[in-house]
Amino acid sequence: MIKWGIIGCGDVTEIKSGPAFNKVKNSTLVAVMRRDEIKAKDYAVRHNVSRWYNKADQLIADPEVNAVYVATPPGSHAGYAIQAMQAGKAVYVEKPMATSYDECLEMIRVSEQTGMPLFVAYYRRGLPGFRKVKEIIEAGTIGAPVHFSIRFFAPPHSDDFKKPLPWRVIPEISGGGYIFDLGCHQLDVIDFILGPINQVSSMAFNRRKLYEPEDFISAGFICESGTTGDALWDFAAPAHMKEDKMIIYGEKGRVEFSCFGFTPVKLVAGNKLNYYKHEKPQHVQKNYIQTVVNELTGKGKCPGDAASAARTNLILDLLTAEKK
Repeated sequence: MIKWGIIGCGDVTEIKSGPAFNKVKNSTLVAVMRRDEIKAKDYAVRHNVSRWYNKADQLIADPEVNAVYVATPPGSHAGYAIQAMQAGKAVYVEKPMATSYDECLEMIRVSEQTGMPLFVAYYRRGLPGFRKVKEIIEAGTIGAPVHFSIRFFAPPHSDDFKKPLPWRVIPEISGGGYIFDLGCHQLDVIDFILGPINQVSSMAFNRRKLYEPEDFISAGFICESGTTGDALWDFAAPAHMKEDKMIIYGEKGRVEFSCFGFTPVKLVAGNKLNYYKHEKPQHVQKNYIQTVVNELTGKGKCPGDAASAARTNLILDLLTAEKK
């Protein structure tokens, strides 16, 4: 039985992930931690968790906890993950893996040194819609992939106009701007479906000046397979420009899908047009957490690993290099 402890039981754990640890097979949530002890207790009571702490050291030292979910902002991912692995605990850490590629490499080094497994919450690898896209590509339905395209345009968040600014746009906490928080998912989807990206060119620009990091990124890519790609991200676009679309073009057709919207996957091949529906699950991380537990208990394999998650951090670093 995998007995989990959560470091950082904030909003992301309320529905997306936290309840799933008690709903997947061979898994249970036994402890949570938050610096605010009142909030930690409140979370534990509402989610029927037996113990709560206000210090990460206490949770990591809990002898019943044999796996730790690090759900804090990225600035503390490496420190907590390394501490947990050195204490003999398996680790599941939120995305992005850390604030830099160098931190990711250190996490991997400690994982290898201690023998403790390390996973990152790129949970789209476990969702039916994205697995369907991968299935379509691998079946050759659109022929050999030749190009991919990412388009993401979103208006500023209301919090972007407030002080203090949200942690997602404070580089020392998040690693960068919204490209680290949102774009990481799209880059991981490409890695999952088409394989690693090994060449990047980019232009990063702060147009609205609402915060320090870039709000606009234009990029070109080449995958190890030779598939090319392009991307445009605008995190401070006019509302009428709102868009979330990924397209993979093959020699005989294309497949279109949303990264965040759970709209049907669109397949165009020859003269045929097909749509594949996939519903948003109650707990979006549940499928992926089950694969993590399966690997930890020797009953399966997780479709993601620390090496692929680190590659995404490397791409993020390259995309924003001129801003650092």
